[in-house]
Amino acid sequence: MGSVNFSDMSGNLHLIKLCVGVENLGDLASYRAKQSEQARNEGREDISRHVTRMWPKREAELLNGGSLYWVIKGVVLARQNILRLDEVLGADGIRRCGIIMDPTLIRTQAQPRRAFQGWRYLAAADAPKDIGEFNQNDDAIPDKMYAELASLGVL
Repeated sequence: MGSVNFSDMSGNLHLIKLCVGVENLGDLASYRAKQSEQARNEGREDISRHVTRMWPKREAELLNGGSLYWVIKGVVLARQNILRLDEVLGADGIRRCGIIMDPTLIRTQAQPRRAFQGWRYLAAADAPKDIGEFNQNDDAIPDKMYAELASLGVL
């Protein structure tokens, strides 16, 4: 796994994206682990990749230490450091953006978010603070309880 910097991210621009089809942070971690294993088995770089239709116009700002924040079931729960943006051509010949991320999931403070389509820019000042690297084997609070406690101001 790549190194993770849990330092202040105040000068960066980030992306925020709904994590569709994922029930909890453990599901996302399992999906990413399968992606990593497949890449290693095929002799490819061990990265996380998310392909999206739109190419960010503020690419330089994102690549200056930005992250992709994941919204799971209406709550931001984690982020991944963005490493680069790769061009991906679909079978239909349409150019898409491959957001290449460090495979490490970093748990964040829970932050409720309404549904939206695609991705959005997220200013560093609006981003939830890091809690630490997500470990599937931790005896962490379940995501649903974690989000409820956060909404009550306990976390």
